[in-house]
Amino acid sequence: MLEANPIPWLLESDDPPVRHFTLTELLGATPDDPRVETTRRAIMTAGTVPRILTAQNDDGHWGGRDRFYTAKYRGTVWQLIILAELGADGEDERVRRGCEAILRDAQDTESGGFSLNRSKKTGGGLHSSVVPCLTGNMVWSLIRLGLLGDPRVQRGIDWITTYQRFDDAEGEAPTGWPYEPWEMCWGRHTCHMGAVKALKALAAIPEEQRSSEVKRTLAEGAEFMLRHHVHKRSHDLARLSKPGWRRFGFPLMYQTDVLEILDILTALGYRDERMREALDLVAAKRDAQGRWKLENTFNDRFLAPIEAKGQPSRWITARALKVLRVARS
Repeated sequence: MLEANPIPWLLESDDPPVRHFTLTELLGATPDDPRVETTRRAIMTAGTVPRILTAQNDDGHWGGRDRFYTAKYRGTVWQLIILAELGADGEDERVRRGCEAILRDAQDTESGGFSLNRSKKTGGGLHSSVVPCLTGNMVWSLIRLGLLGDPRVQRGIDWITTYQRFDDAEGEAPTGWPYEPWEMCWGRHTCHMGAVKALKALAAIPEEQRSSEVKRTLAEGAEFMLRHHVHKRSHDLARLSKPGWRRFGFPLMYQTDVLEILDILTALGYRDERMREALDLVAAKRDAQGRWKLENTFNDRFLAPIEAKGQPSRWITARALKVLRVARS
């Protein structure tokens, strides 16, 4: 599959999260493997994670309390996504404080979804500003950081299974809350990014803990993405949904790309012919050293930069290797 073996290069990384991902996801090392234990501890003491945690405010937020979302990409929402992507320890007091801050100020107390704004009158997230991509991202991040069993996170999961749609411009636009305030997210055709983040969140739930509603939503969402051949327009498969999805990035925040979507689908066990062109695109992007480049990044807006645009990326390489191996197994 590869012209050269990039695994030694991935293990040489001076950023512990990459080593941890390589050991566990690519080499199959178990949690009690001494290498895994050492690397897991190092995630919290070296590299990007401690740099992010050092910038945290006493109230658990990064940046102003009322800018947890709008301070792109330095507010609390974005730091939790990065910490979850990098495998930060959810038991760490600083990480847990950040989780509590976003649950306190961004989660809509009425519905369980996550909002772009804080309600200063009632507390929690502003009901009228709940959106699907943020809800999916926050539920996924909180699950990854160890809060799956928290009743508030369960309410977020319920929001996804209750409200998330996978419409394909074949009927009328949905009406009522939360659909009408955010036509760009719903309309007659569901926003792909919201659909992907919802899938990502629910896929993070261990299979044996998925309710019938979660399983149904996962099946509907996966079929929605497969109908689009991952990154095409379902009603004209000669056209791309968004050309930018062919440029791979990490971390992706509210955006998505072909590699992230394939990572979700393969993790859910899908081996569908409609994924073929997307998988071929991933394989075609490897270079002579068996590495993939970082093509899309918000690095100049992060608290701590993650890799360099246009250069070989350990994160993209590790994810691409995982996707291709699982898809072709």
